[in-house]
Amino acid sequence: MHDPIIGQSESLVMVWPGLLRSTLSASVRFMDLLAAPVDERARWVKAMGLRHGFDDVGIASPGPHPEMAYFEEWLKRDYHGEMAYLERQKPRRMKPETIVPDAQAVIVAALDYNTDRPLSTEVELDPKRGWISRYAWGDDYHDVIERMLRPWCAELEAAAAGHNFRFYVDHGPVLEKVFGQYAGLGWMGKHTNLIHPERGSWFFLAVILTDLAMTFDEPIADHCGTCTACLDACPTDAFVSPYVLDARRCISYLTIELKEPVPEEHRDALGHQVYGCDICQDVCPWNRKPLPTNRAEFLPREGAFHPDLTALHTMERETYQERFRGSPIKRRGYERLKHTARLVKEGLERG
Repeated sequence: MHDPIIGQSESLVMVWPGLLRSTLSASVRFMDLLAAPVDERARWVKAMGLRHGFDDVGIASPGPHPEMAYFEEWLKRDYHGEMAYLERQKPRRMKPETIVPDAQAVIVAALDYNTDRPLSTEVELDPKRGWISRYAWGDDYHDVIERMLRPWCAELEAAAAGHNFRFYVDHGPVLEKVFGQYAGLGWMGKHTNLIHPERGSWFFLAVILTDLAMTFDEPIADHCGTCTACLDACPTDAFVSPYVLDARRCISYLTIELKEPVPEEHRDALGHQVYGCDICQDVCPWNRKPLPTNRAEFLPREGAFHPDLTALHTMERETYQERFRGSPIKRRGYERLKHTARLVKEGLERG
């Protein structure tokens, strides 16, 4: 059973995105998608996405896919913890046609966020320093990606008059990683994140549901093999089995989603993790290869990389509001972030 939730066929667009951006940037604006055959539509739609700044684009069938049944079983086992919205949105997540009637395709876009800073597993534990998940160092990816999606969808609507294009960035009733897998953007790793053979797993996903028919990309075969590095490294043993995550034990869930204080039984396992956790991705061999993109929006802002724990847990509300304005860290809330920073500091000092 795959855990399809807990934020990502080789084609011309994937091999030569720079060439496509430069040669198609003008003409793609005037493409009449309705006049084109379905394979040509797909090629042009992906070229549009690359021109709007995404690093990879693929197209998947709206399903049904086997992972949708896995998701239902995952919910039945209560692995989603307090994330009740997942249960409420289940019918829509499993049937894209309830969002876009007569859905014909799911466009999936990837945006890399890796930087050249060390991994969490490469820095020594320091009682004075904590760790914030890599994805949260800079600007909120929801805001960044939505700014890219809006003009892309406007262009699609102009090129395919009368058709619907509904986008989501990790906040709607869509199984992004499932569609990303079937769009050829990566295989589902044992740590339940998508892995691309060239780009690893450091990327965000966005989806566009549409009733415009297009050809689909082919999924990438699973290359995890016998490796269990991610499973073995998890401090809280959150993986029930390969590809199955019990979110209730995951440090990311405990330090981001959980509204209550981190349970006593998991506090010693936090290590220096104040907000989120990258360990399962940090130890993945496929993440040794990708070059950092150093996209400006995702570079660490002040106090986000290897932060001073005392500064975090004694931070004034005004400082918090200013420092983390437009940051995903705001999701945790002022009091809960301070409380977690204090727990981490006390745990590191105990050794």
